[in-house]
Amino acid sequence: MIIALLIILILVFLILISNIKIVPQAHSYIIERFGGYHASWGVGLHVKIPFVDKIAKKVNLKEHVADFPPQAVITKDNVTMQIDTVVYYQITDPKLFAYGVERPMLAMENLTATTLRNIIGDLELDETLTSRDTVNTKMRAILDEATDPWGIKINRVELKNIMPPKEIQDAMERQMKAERERRESILRAEGEKKSAILRAEGEKESAILRAEAKKQAAIKEAEGQAEAIITVRSAVAEGIRKINEANPSQAYLTIKSLESFEKAADGKATKIIIPSEIQGVAGLAASLKGVLEKDETKIK
Repeated sequence: MIIALLIILILVFLILISNIKIVPQAHSYIIERFGGYHASWGVGLHVKIPFVDKIAKKVNLKEHVADFPPQAVITKDNVTMQIDTVVYYQITDPKLFAYGVERPMLAMENLTATTLRNIIGDLELDETLTSRDTVNTKMRAILDEATDPWGIKINRVELKNIMPPKEIQDAMERQMKAERERRESILRAEGEKKSAILRAEGEKESAILRAEAKKQAAIKEAEGQAEAIITVRSAVAEGIRKINEANPSQAYLTIKSLESFEKAADGKATKIIIPSEIQGVAGLAASLKGVLEKDETKIK
């Protein structure tokens, strides 16, 4: 009898121990009582009633990442491509997640595929390739609203890969190559233009400097000639002044006039007009020469 009582006590203790549950961080347990929803256990220590309460579902409340396989979509200009989507979601209501929809992940995958087809169907190929942010924003808003009754919050939606057909990819590569060559030609032409402009500016500056140098040389030469003329004129004036101060005789002035006339003639004139003063001097010189010759004859 005592042994049976001990066995019963041990069994009761084991049953109680097995019904003590500890819910870890970022998790929630859905508890059903007699087949119906009873409570959602949060983090901490909990005890359920044996044979009455049941843990129907364990829900992970961390943020999840769902990487869905590529989906075939058709653009507005009838180009078929493959796009795979990544969805970042989090369970905010464990009860709705447990009872809102059967197989929530499959439902979210199908909803993502249909939403993606609807959005891409309104865009052309070029818009699809350049409007990822717009598509991501629209999909997040639509999916978040649709999954709210399921207790799921959509945090982000990203288009992971956009894979056009092979012929479209080849055409795009040729287009990009042509665009790069065009940019290269433009850059080369701009470089040659700038180089020509710099050479022209250099030649212009060089010509300006040469002209400026010639101008300065001409100015200096003219200044030198002017100074030389002023010096000569000053010397002549000074000579005339000294002659006037010496009060020369008429004969001296006449002889100086003759010397000046000789320099003026320079042996090149075909017709010479001799002033009367110089003629008188010439006659006087001839008379003196005759007298001198007679005296020399007498001496001999």
